[in-house]
Amino acid sequence: MNIFERILARASGLREVAAGDYVTAKVDLAMFHDLTGPLTINAFKEIGVEKVWDPEKIVVVFDHLVPANTMETAELHKQVRSFVKQQDIKHFYDVGRGGICHQVVVENGHVKPGDLVVGADSHTCTYGAVGAFATGVGSTDMAAALATGELWFKVPAAIKVEAKGAFKKYVSAKDLILKVIGELTADGASYKGLEFRGDAVQRMSVDGRMTLCNMAVEAGAKAGLVPPDEVTAKYLGLTGFDPRLLGDGDDSYERVLHVDVGELQPQVAVPPRVDDVKPVSEAKGVPVDQVFIGSCTNGRIEDLRVAAEIMRGGKVHKDVRVIVIPASNKVFLQALNEGLIKTFTEAGAVVANPNCGPCLGGHMGLLASGETCLSTSNRNFIGRMGSSKARIYLASPATAAATALEGQIADPTEFGG
Repeated sequence: MNIFERILARASGLREVAAGDYVTAKVDLAMFHDLTGPLTINAFKEIGVEKVWDPEKIVVVFDHLVPANTMETAELHKQVRSFVKQQDIKHFYDVGRGGICHQVVVENGHVKPGDLVVGADSHTCTYGAVGAFATGVGSTDMAAALATGELWFKVPAAIKVEAKGAFKKYVSAKDLILKVIGELTADGASYKGLEFRGDAVQRMSVDGRMTLCNMAVEAGAKAGLVPPDEVTAKYLGLTGFDPRLLGDGDDSYERVLHVDVGELQPQVAVPPRVDDVKPVSEAKGVPVDQVFIGSCTNGRIEDLRVAAEIMRGGKVHKDVRVIVIPASNKVFLQALNEGLIKTFTEAGAVVANPNCGPCLGGHMGLLASGETCLSTSNRNFIGRMGSSKARIYLASPATAAATALEGQIADPTEFGG
């Protein structure tokens, strides 16, 4: 069995499962946020169960529309807060106390290697960075999970991404995952498990691994995962953890994709498709109106450090507005202590509270018709960040910072790389 099969076999109490099998498995953690929470709560009430299956194994995070931007949002927040209190849910991150859900869940140690996690958000696959099988589900499925602690799953086949070599300066995990999605296409890994291996991944921090796993769903994957190792154990503070418990097995893959990151250039996904990926050098010179550095894909401290390194001492181009959003309060405070917030502000960027707003065009930083944005987030669908007549390029924090200074898509490797 490969690692996805081993986790689902354990969670379903079976000795062995295979791709294509259907299993009923016990989940180790369930997560929902302020946007999917009200729908989940309504569906839960329709089931007719009084209490959630385990209030210790549920995480609720306010991150999509925070602070509340309308009266309607305020009422929905109130509904979720009431449910959390009524159900005595232990892990609740209200406005100003957490950040973006996927960052909060991992950095606070709510998920462990080998866990089966469901979240009412498509980018729940991010938790694969610490070796969990994590996947997004709809609000009704989440309601069922809250009621029973179980859900059914079809065991996915696996695709292995073998990444070798050393990244050049200002080339990073975001460039790797964009390259992979460009190779696989947006539906090339539909309902597959996307496993990231190789010495390039082994040297990667959990921050970088989160970026990889976060965008697995953009190739259609059910889950993305990096097999847990010493890096994982150190990040989570695990003692006595033996990575071989999950890593050793008769792994079988439907396909293996090889990437030499040493030859990788900064990548960009061209609107309106996430899989229309090309080297930044082929998109240089495209004028932009807005740059967004943040989201559950690239709002972590490593991302902010590299962006600040490029922007330090410079000024945002006069025709560009830049929004920087740290992924969590912890990241915000760390960035503050390291002087990164000062660097961004002095350069002319707006630094906002941790939230998902611009990424989904829900709260702040929306685009007008005809505008172009270069974003470090994960989707460039038509209308994703505001007007359906706006255009969104996806790229790394380094490319975003270079673009912010130049006022047009720029290659960060020309900034000292």
